[in-house]
Amino acid sequence: MLRGMVAGVAEHSEITALLGPTNTGKTHRAVERMLQHRSGMIGLPLRLLARELYDRISAQVGEHATALVTGEEKRIPARPRYWVCTVESMPLDRTVDFMAVDEIQLCGHTQRGHVFTDRMLRARGRLETWFMGAATMRPLMQKLVPTADIQRHPRLSKLQAVGKLGLSALPPRSAVIAFSANQVYELADKLRRRRGGAAVVLGALSPRTRNAQVAMYQAGEVDFIVATDAIGMGLNIDVDHVAFAALHKFDGFVRRMLTAAELAQIAGRAGRHTRAGSFGTLSPVVLPDELAYAIESHRFVAERRARWRNSELQFSSILSLIRSLAKRPPRPQLMMVERADDAAVLEVLANRARVMALARGAARVEQLWEVCCIPDFRRILPEHHANLLEELFVQLCHPRGHISADFMHQRIARLESDQGDIDELMMRMETIRMWNYISYRSHWVVDSEMWQARTQRAEDALSRALHERLVDRFVERAQKHGRPRQGRSRQRKSQRGPVVEALPSGPFAQLQRLRDKLAATHETQPSEQDGWVNAVVDASHAQFTIDGYARVRFDDGKVVARLIGGQDRLRPGVRLELEGEPGRGGRARLLRRMRAYAQDVVAEVLGPLGDSEYKHMQGPMRGLAYQLRQGLGAAPLSAVRPQLELLDEAARQRWRQRGMVIGRRFVFYARGVVPPLVGARLALCHAFYGKPLALADVAQGAVVTPAKHKLSDEQYWALGYARYGSVALRLDVVEQLDDALRSAPAKPTTQQAPCQDVIPHQPPSHTQGLAPSALFEAVFSRLHLSPKEFDSLTRAFGYRLTPDGYRPNKKRRRRRARRKPSLSHE
Repeated sequence: MLRGMVAGVAEHSEITALLGPTNTGKTHRAVERMLQHRSGMIGLPLRLLARELYDRISAQVGEHATALVTGEEKRIPARPRYWVCTVESMPLDRTVDFMAVDEIQLCGHTQRGHVFTDRMLRARGRLETWFMGAATMRPLMQKLVPTADIQRHPRLSKLQAVGKLGLSALPPRSAVIAFSANQVYELADKLRRRRGGAAVVLGALSPRTRNAQVAMYQAGEVDFIVATDAIGMGLNIDVDHVAFAALHKFDGFVRRMLTAAELAQIAGRAGRHTRAGSFGTLSPVVLPDELAYAIESHRFVAERRARWRNSELQFSSILSLIRSLAKRPPRPQLMMVERADDAAVLEVLANRARVMALARGAARVEQLWEVCCIPDFRRILPEHHANLLEELFVQLCHPRGHISADFMHQRIARLESDQGDIDELMMRMETIRMWNYISYRSHWVVDSEMWQARTQRAEDALSRALHERLVDRFVERAQKHGRPRQGRSRQRKSQRGPVVEALPSGPFAQLQRLRDKLAATHETQPSEQDGWVNAVVDASHAQFTIDGYARVRFDDGKVVARLIGGQDRLRPGVRLELEGEPGRGGRARLLRRMRAYAQDVVAEVLGPLGDSEYKHMQGPMRGLAYQLRQGLGAAPLSAVRPQLELLDEAARQRWRQRGMVIGRRFVFYARGVVPPLVGARLALCHAFYGKPLALADVAQGAVVTPAKHKLSDEQYWALGYARYGSVALRLDVVEQLDDALRSAPAKPTTQQAPCQDVIPHQPPSHTQGLAPSALFEAVFSRLHLSPKEFDSLTRAFGYRLTPDGYRPNKKRRRRRARRKPSLSHE
């Protein structure tokens, strides 16, 4: 199916290869280009980077339009238009207009390279496809994708080598790079004792822990960050200097020296946009001059071959599966994967009698391969990892057809404790990530949503505890509580040696000791606020409510934020309004979530006039949509008549099928003017105008409200109402009343008809079998007005009462003034 889909779209897809060094804006350009299409998908090398990009895109278009798919996390709304994925998790069976793959140079990676090569050869968007990566991919791209338009962009900022520096001489806003967890911890501890502390980033951290550590660094609570090479894959951190603590790493097979291209990928994190950056080594490590020159000038050895593995697998037997995995590459530019983890585990399981006895038939062999593809986040030997996978396969082959709930509970329960040191928490984190991956296979477990929630809670608790342990161990107390960092004079002293501070003395000594005691007590208590922040950030759209004062509340009743004026009603700003202080990192995450929620609110109110549809409208349809968008999906017919007259009947019919009403007085989105969206309209208007527009009856969706407020006609239209005399009517009721008056009897009766919340607007001849008088009775009863008040309303509405019923007022003809004969002067 995938092969057919790719072949079908490849002929029409424009392929662009955006190659160049770091900090050229490749990923940024790809995201902007994707948002110009109706739908799109982008594949990224890291789960951390996928989550970062998901946060950015959802803040622009809303979470209702954005899906996140990784091995351990899936956030898929009902109708997503944009997909942010890790490269391995891209759902290529979905056709999208735009597709992009980032860091395509990883096609040469010993373990994962074959996945990037497969995406380069087969993944295509229906209209456009982008590949982003290093300039070293140019010769290989020309051979493997000859139709690609290869573009190169220069680096936005200068990158300069500065030699080796000691820890005490490192400038602020520096990143120290190590290639093992033990070395990362050692360096972070030294920075704590000498320079006040450091944030820590490793690839094994969960997105929560990594985000919390990066937010602490970004907020200026610490001046340094110690990280592994995971920092090199596009993570956006404000770094001025990169210092390598080592030039060698263990790649899973041997300990080797990093290539110039790999070092440049990491060093390129220094300097953002047009701000220059520098790189060097941490004493006593020395960077050879030729490597430093190559990194500065961005000149590296080109990639000549890509890793490849056959994707057309045979499942008739385990032996045929192993043989299909070992198939030789069809082109000289491709080379076999040396030893992938999933294939290594398959070979181990193929020698076990219990597995061989159960793996009979294509379905069972395919199921075994699916089990072998479970990632080994623990990074243990294949023989040990195979022990767990064998048990899982046996569970799946049981007549019940799924993994036992008791089996899942026993394995997960031992991982839910958040007690222990950093190493213990890291081990639990790696294991719970694997069970999180398993829980998202709904055909493997019963009640997968429950297991997903449980493993996610465990990961959140471990992430929170791990962040607290990292802060306690690697950050000084003053930085933990957001106190100002040491000044320049203190920094210069710290560079000469450690500073020994005297105990507080004098009249304030007791007060200072009390403060330190309270601070130490605060450090030992887990932060409940962090847990609340995580719950808000991960909450669904339905868990928030917005009132007429534009206040956003979480499902626990707490006010999180308030919408404020932005560029216009369609782009409101957001201001956090919190009872406590969640910390700078927490504020940034909450602000991102509230921006996404604000975009979701606007999209709900606009319906078919939302950004996704509006971008692709042309001609008079676009002009009509523009007018309606400015009024939050509503406009008087007189304002849009010129554009409406240019639409043919087929276009109008399509418009009505999307929920738009083309009435005699107004054009509007039907769902946008009735509860509950009328309350969202009120909030958006309140935020834009900055006035107390929170009318209680309007917020509840009342069909009629007194027009006693000093609001213009435009403001009433934006609220979904129209003013007539001393009252304002909801727009759908305006059209219903117009239809009723055209077929009304001479006098309204006082009998009250059943009050319905919404009566669909339809012409009088299609009123669900009701006689014209019955339609009049139904509309009249909904207004709850006396006959005298109703007569006053109809006069303001433009009708007069006659013996034959209510009729439109006759337009008075203006008399032309007689021209007096002009006197000619001779």
